Amino acid sequence: MPEAQKSSDIGMKRGRTLANLPASAQLDLIAEGLPILMKSAGDLLAAARSLEGHPRSSSILLGHSLEEVAKILVLMDIVRCPPKIRPSRFGPMMQWFYDHLARLLYLDAQSWRPMHVRQLQEYLDDQRRSHYLEGSIGEYILPNSTLAGRESLLYADIITYEEGDPIWSEPSNHEPVFGFAGGNPRPWEVCCALRDFGAFTRAGLDVVSDVWSRLDFKDEVSATEADRLSHEMALALQTTGLITEQANEDQLGYLYRSWQLPVYRMDFKRIEVSLDELKDQRDANFWSEVGY
Repeated sequence: MPEAQKSSDIGMKRGRTLANLPASAQLDLIAEGLPILMKSAGDLLAAARSLEGHPRSSSILLGHSLEEVAKILVLMDIVRCPPKIRPSRFGPMMQWFYDHLARLLYLDAQSWRPMHVRQLQEYLDDQRRSHYLEGSIGEYILPNSTLAGRESLLYADIITYEEGDPIWSEPSNHEPVFGFAGGNPRPWEVCCALRDFGAFTRAGLDVVSDVWSRLDFKDEVSATEADRLSHEMALALQTTGLITEQANEDQLGYLYRSWQLPVYRMDFKRIEVSLDELKDQRDANFWSEVGY
């Protein structure tokens, strides 16, 4: 690794330096970081549970916990990415690692059921627009609901709507999308299953990389292929003796049905939508509704 050349080279948010390491050293560093991220997420999750009588505080901690989980999922998609294209995908994926919207969409995506990679990108495109129309015929213009939900939970702030009048927004106390009612959040359970099946060990990362890099997930590659590779990965982890005593059969369901298709070729960047575009769409919705 080259020495720091400027002051901004020193400090946190330096994950993109992974791209400068040899392939084996990249997996070494990821294997070192996965238990750290799991502990960080687990500690925050436990703290969130202890504050269930304080819904906003609990939801904030839960949200922070799950953004740590999203970082794990990003790293595991780097591992699943075929080595021949991995260098070109490191930059975008490490941007997702640090981007709130990308991390939140990573979490949302764990519950989506696309038929193939192209459809998954279409789902993402719907969710990464900067603004959208709300209401029975789309009469209201609102900011991206994923980011707005996060920020309205964290902060009191002055906001404006289309009329331009500033008003105060009080922090919300709503229950989070990933609550505790049905047990642990699904993305957390996916990561626990991967850990307990040995995928987070250094040898386990080699298994994950070897199995998943056999296929480049793009275009019309289907979810059936992901199911097949999940099965092959589980068998390979068993054959190499990496599955821990903590693993159980129920966790296979999270590996087969809740770990999303690899998204290393996806675009998570926010789509900026202009006010004129939103107004034109609203007018089109209105005239369609009245039958003009």
